[in-house]
Amino acid sequence: MKRAFKIGGFYFGGDQPKVSWLERLRSALGAFIGLALVLALAKYLGDLNGINEWLITSLGASALLVFALPQSPMAQPWAVIAGNTVSALVGITLNHWISEPLIAMPMAATFSILGMFCLRCLHPPAAAVALLVVSGHVLHYRFAFFPVFIDSALLVIAGAIYSNLTGKAYPNRPQ
Repeated sequence: MKRAFKIGGFYFGGDQPKVSWLERLRSALGAFIGLALVLALAKYLGDLNGINEWLITSLGASALLVFALPQSPMAQPWAVIAGNTVSALVGITLNHWISEPLIAMPMAATFSILGMFCLRCLHPPAAAVALLVVSGHVLHYRFAFFPVFIDSALLVIAGAIYSNLTGKAYPNRPQ
């Protein structure tokens, strides 16, 4: 039986498909292993190069898509890697042009979404990357390569290895 939540006629949802406990645990364990490996590698690479910024916080949301919904078009490698990277580039560029965060933040999310549409790489956590970059006042384009591009690529690789070892095909081609 599906559960839907309504208050005053407003539909809140709550009727997601049922997922077995085995699949829930497979997804959660995959996200843990994948994120632990990615973060350890990124930290190591950062230490090697003397770079303190080795983590993007939206990686947790990207991991949810890659490990729990590997069939989603928004979890595919191009979406994860290009979506996150273009959003970082947009945020950095806006930081150079607009000093007021209350203007720059919504513009960064807006233009990152537009950029992802144009490049066909929609990835919801990437809009958060744009906000992160603006709120952190990141000015160096290097940030788009490391940690954003590298962390995203490592997550996709970890997702592909884990998913295929546990019986889930990833990446997926649209049917």
